[in-house]
Amino acid sequence: MDSTSLNFKNNARGAIADDPLQKALAKLAVGFPLKRAQAAARLPEFEGLRDQARDIKNHVLENLDLYLEAYEEKVIASGGHVHWCATAADARETILKICQDAGAKTVTKSKSMISEEIAVNGFLEENGIEPIETDLGEYIIQLRKEPPSHIIAPAIHLSKEQVAETFRNAHIDLAANRPLEEPRALLEEARGKLREKFLRADVGLTGANMLIAETGTNVLVTNEGNADLTNNLPRVHVVIASIEKIVPTLEDASTILRVLARSATGQEISVYTTFCTGPRRPDDLDGPEEYHVVLLDNGRTDMIGSEFHEMLRCIRCGACLNHCPIYKSIGGHAYGWVYSGPMGAVLIPSLIGMEDAQHLPNASTLCGKCESVCPMRIPLPKMLRKWRERQYRAEIGSKQARWALHAWAWLAKRPKIYRRVMTLGIAVMGQFGGAGRFKSVPFAGGWTSKRDLAAPTGDTFISQYHKGARGDQSGELIRRKIMR
Repeated sequence: MDSTSLNFKNNARGAIADDPLQKALAKLAVGFPLKRAQAAARLPEFEGLRDQARDIKNHVLENLDLYLEAYEEKVIASGGHVHWCATAADARETILKICQDAGAKTVTKSKSMISEEIAVNGFLEENGIEPIETDLGEYIIQLRKEPPSHIIAPAIHLSKEQVAETFRNAHIDLAANRPLEEPRALLEEARGKLREKFLRADVGLTGANMLIAETGTNVLVTNEGNADLTNNLPRVHVVIASIEKIVPTLEDASTILRVLARSATGQEISVYTTFCTGPRRPDDLDGPEEYHVVLLDNGRTDMIGSEFHEMLRCIRCGACLNHCPIYKSIGGHAYGWVYSGPMGAVLIPSLIGMEDAQHLPNASTLCGKCESVCPMRIPLPKMLRKWRERQYRAEIGSKQARWALHAWAWLAKRPKIYRRVMTLGIAVMGQFGGAGRFKSVPFAGGWTSKRDLAAPTGDTFISQYHKGARGDQSGELIRRKIMR
């Protein structure tokens, strides 16, 4: 997938003006957040489990080479194959070779953000192999030739009317006047179309929510069962996973599973939680004849030990997206690449470069809601600030913004001058703020174009504080509030 992150501002403006998108995002604002809160409230030990999950991933990252080697040994012992890939291009070529060796014409795919990251679908198509997305949301956006807009709900930006229109345009062999008004009808039609794809697929490609070093097992978490059909029916099963998905033991995996679904969709556990370990054994009733694991780095090792090390704890639950006021205003496509929301604003610059994603670290209010709901307690606001600092030092971004920050820093280091400037500024703005509000403010059009700005009243905070020392009523009130 080609990045359009440099066009973030224009992307965001388009998203805000998109009425169908805004209606879809309005539903997101109350859906997933409410369900997460309810699920967490039903589990008294939820906060303790978050701590445990964080500690597990921290331990893994400190010993990543050890656990990856242990995982490889177990996969090989079970009859599988492990392929180490440093880049997205390496991973694409590896998957293509596996498919070609298998004589594959059709590849069914279970939802995987990593497969989006390496842009494997287009690559397979260029080489004469048809990839079929089997997750309902992914299937819909594949028909529309769109990227996912959300980690766990890739088609959340669409209404059922838009989905119905997509199906009518794509499934032209069906009756044109068939009823598609109800979600059930859309589901049944997708199920009928995908069934034949499952049955004739030569290779099944899945992602991995976790890789267990103790057993060489791949853990898949889904709600539709499509992943089970993807890894069981084809002769060859290929797992594509990034290296940080490793966990030491089955017990560790169960701990993370307890916070994953609750944080993502508000479920106690997903409908399907599948453990895959190697190819079919002689006594097995089903399963693939070949089992391959493609382990992808693609910039992860560069993050280890860096200021963004903790980002590697991410389990892709989407909780930070569901609670982010920016994401809920513009959706996922505005971010311009595979990932979105607060986690995307941190991760994308790490993977594609700071210059190509320079706007994303600023696409945040730094309200801290993302960190407060993250099951792995990733300090996303802190890392967003780190990216901003790096951009400033590297002189990336608008000169106007850098000069504004430079001027602010110069003033902040000189308290006496700062107070005089603020006192004068407040007095002037107070005089010209008709009816207590500004309709327009020079150099602040990005704010006042969408909302009024309250005009300041009275003195500066410091001035009012000092008045309290002299016994002024307003100043004393401020002092009491501070001392609470």
